Amino acid sequence: MELIHIIILLITGVGIGFAQGLLGVGGSFIMVPVMVTVFTDIGIPLDLGVKLAFGTSLLVVLPTALSGSLAHHRKGAVWWRAALYLGVAGAIGALLGSTITSQLISGKIIKIVFGVVVILAGIRMLTAKPPEEFKGEPREKPLFWIGCGFPLGIASGLLGVGGGIFMVPIMTTGLKFKMHRAVGTSTGVMMFTSAAGILGYILNGLDVPNLPARSLGYVNFPVWICLAATSVVMAQVGAKVAHLLTAKILRIIFIIVMFYMGLKMVGIFTWLGWPL
Repeated sequence: MELIHIIILLITGVGIGFAQGLLGVGGSFIMVPVMVTVFTDIGIPLDLGVKLAFGTSLLVVLPTALSGSLAHHRKGAVWWRAALYLGVAGAIGALLGSTITSQLISGKIIKIVFGVVVILAGIRMLTAKPPEEFKGEPREKPLFWIGCGFPLGIASGLLGVGGGIFMVPIMTTGLKFKMHRAVGTSTGVMMFTSAAGILGYILNGLDVPNLPARSLGYVNFPVWICLAATSVVMAQVGAKVAHLLTAKILRIIFIIVMFYMGLKMVGIFTWLGWPL
C-alpha cells in the first residue's frame, strides 16, 4: 500500500467508528467500497478484492462492536439476554453465510442483492409505527430471538457486515425495542456475528492463491490495522452522541443511512455518474 491508501483508510476508520456507536451498525457500508477500491488499486482482481473487503470488514467490526457495546452498556441500553440468544444463533448463520460467499457467489452479485435488501428494510422502517408508540417493555421471546438471529447471521456472513443494518429495524418494528435499546443491543449481537464471520472468511480463504501480503484467508491485517486504529475510539464518541439525540432523530438518521447504503451497493450513484 502507498501512503495515500493508509491515509484514506485511517480517515475511513473515523466514519466507521462513529456510525457504529451512533447507529448500532458495523460501518461496513462505508469501509467495504473503500477497501474494494484500495485492493483493486494495488492490483487485486475485483472478485477477490470484494471477498477480502468482506472478511477484513468483519475483523474491524469486532473490536468496534466491543467498544460501542461497552459505551451503550454504561447507559443501560444493551439487553444482554436478548443479545446472547440473537448472537449465538447469528454466529451459526454468519459462519454459513461467509462460507457461501467465499465458495459459491460472485462478489458483484452479492453486493447488488445486499443493496436491494437494505433499501427494502429502509422502506419498512420508514413506514412502520415508530418505536415510541409501543406501550410497556418488550417481552422475552428466546425462540423468536433465535429464529431472527440465524437469518441475520447468514446476511452478516454473506455480506461482510456486523448485521446492525438489519437488526435495528427488526428490533424496533418486530421485537418492539425502543430505538436506543435496539441500537445498544445490536452492538452486543455484532460481537458474535462478526467473530463467526471472520472465522468463516479465514478458513475458506486459506488455500486461495494471489492474496496480498500479510493476509490470513480473506482477512488482510495491514488494512485492518489502519481501519481499527481510528474506528475503536470513535465508537465511544458515536455512542455518547447517540444518547444526546432523541429517538425520533436517531431513527431518521438511521433510515437515511440505510437508503444511501442500499443505493450505493446497487450501483445507482455510479450509473448516474454521481461521485457519492
